[in-house]
Amino acid sequence: MAARREIDGSAGVPEFYGKELRWQRERAGLTLEGLVEGSFYGVSYLSEIERGQRRMPSDLAKHVDVRLDTDGFFERCCEDVRRARQSGHAEYFADMVVMERGAQTIEEWAPMLVPGLLQTADYARVIVRSARPRATHEEVEEKVSARTARASLFEQGDSPEFWAIFDESVIRRRVLPRAQMADLLEHIIDVMHAARGVLQIVPEDAPVHPFMSGTARVVTFPDAPPVTYMESMYSGQLIDCPGLVTQYRKSYDLLRAVALPPRDSLALLERAAEGYRKGGR
Repeated sequence: MAARREIDGSAGVPEFYGKELRWQRERAGLTLEGLVEGSFYGVSYLSEIERGQRRMPSDLAKHVDVRLDTDGFFERCCEDVRRARQSGHAEYFADMVVMERGAQTIEEWAPMLVPGLLQTADYARVIVRSARPRATHEEVEEKVSARTARASLFEQGDSPEFWAIFDESVIRRRVLPRAQMADLLEHIIDVMHAARGVLQIVPEDAPVHPFMSGTARVVTFPDAPPVTYMESMYSGQLIDCPGLVTQYRKSYDLLRAVALPPRDSLALLERAAEGYRKGGR
């Protein structure tokens, strides 16, 4: 059984909200199972809200207010939590941003783009602008700042173990001028060293593998069940069904098997950076 994790309500609005939820639930003498009974949500979902890792949907907030007799408190405050959690990120990704800061391991598959945790500001700016061509300069810069700030989690004393796998096309696709592409690849190497992480690259001539389509991110925690996050152009899906998460983790293990070894992958990245510096591919 996972150890009970104390909640620091001073850490931010979601944590304050979650701590109050736990206090009210325990005051009422209810277990997690007892509180979610009659709703469409599971125990792990509610537990993640209490730890500040997920926002509470309005329908669940209404249910909680009725069960705890809290006079609409949680329904009134859930919008404040949503805004606090979003903070420059797409709403569908906001929960994952908080989760990654409390993660034990993060395993990421990137078939098309450099993962957000490894992006430079120049790269993030181009990607954000391409997806939102009508966004204002201020809107773009807010998203760029939020995305690049995420890498600060590797400066934590208990930073998560990070394993990233790219398709080779990610480093070959020149979305920036050559000098900035070299900066990007060197930045990736620096962050991976700082994170003491593992990087692998799936070569262009690799055989068929389980993740031929779609991104995937598997996240584990010291005090909660693992989750998988999948993302498309304008939406994301957080999967916490144990059976499905296990399947994704097995597929990620198979993906490691077709990727280049970590040392060879870093060498490929270094050669690509040097090639961009010299004006080649």
